[in-house]
Amino acid sequence: MPSAEVSVSVDLVRRLLDEQHPDLADLPVEVLANGWDNLVCRLGKEFLVRLPRRAVAAELVAHEQRWLPELADCLPLPVPAPVRIGQPTAQYPWSWSVVPFFPGRIAARSEPDDPWSAAATLGGFLDALHAPAPSEAPVNPARGIPLAGRAKGVLTGLAHVDVDDRATALQIWETAAAAPAWNGPPVWLHGDLHPANILVDRGRISAVIDFGDITSGDPATDLSVAWTLFTAEQRAALRQAYGRADDATWERARGWALALSLVFLSHSADNPLMHGIGERAFRAVLE
Repeated sequence: MPSAEVSVSVDLVRRLLDEQHPDLADLPVEVLANGWDNLVCRLGKEFLVRLPRRAVAAELVAHEQRWLPELADCLPLPVPAPVRIGQPTAQYPWSWSVVPFFPGRIAARSEPDDPWSAAATLGGFLDALHAPAPSEAPVNPARGIPLAGRAKGVLTGLAHVDVDDRATALQIWETAAAAPAWNGPPVWLHGDLHPANILVDRGRISAVIDFGDITSGDPATDLSVAWTLFTAEQRAALRQAYGRADDATWERARGWALALSLVFLSHSADNPLMHGIGERAFRAVLE
């Protein structure tokens, strides 16, 4: 995990709240996660605080702050649009957010009770999200792009998988990369949609979180989630609910699922959760 570029702590959260949002400063603060990009703290019963720990993460938080409030009302599932925005100070260099707390557990740890219904729910969510994006939408150099831009990483990743799987995976990749490119307008994308960014509460998908990679481009990027959580029959339910994935888009989505699974497998030696997501997606792609 990358080292923090600034010192982040519960004490820092308390000081920032006291200075900028004093009406929230008396609420209890508890660390939930100190991850690659952010320190995430529970704030009372209703909120979370997201504090970037690296400059690159600060840019992602700024994208959430700018765009999620506009998108949230158009989406059929809750998303963590900020309810308060914190400003940089002399003791902390970046903007930070107070966002709603959503009950539930990530789908990587608590799968939906009815995966067919969950697939339809997620397909409907993506149909609503994938509206044409404005020209000023964020651009991500690694997400939403033509599959050719992922070729080097895929070939590098394939060198590390079991030799018995390599030829099949390479054939799948070449088929996906040869599919016609997206020729529609760039659409809004979550950009990092996988089972650790989907919440399940009481057996149902209840929210989609962590929009730091929000961007625009080819919808196949997000549709790759179908291979991280569902069987072939359940993927068909997602595709039907989505309603507008032609064969080329679905083929590219499979290619994206392969590319992202290899990223998870190659870079999660210290993260069993993400490695498990990568392994499951890789096996689903090879089916």
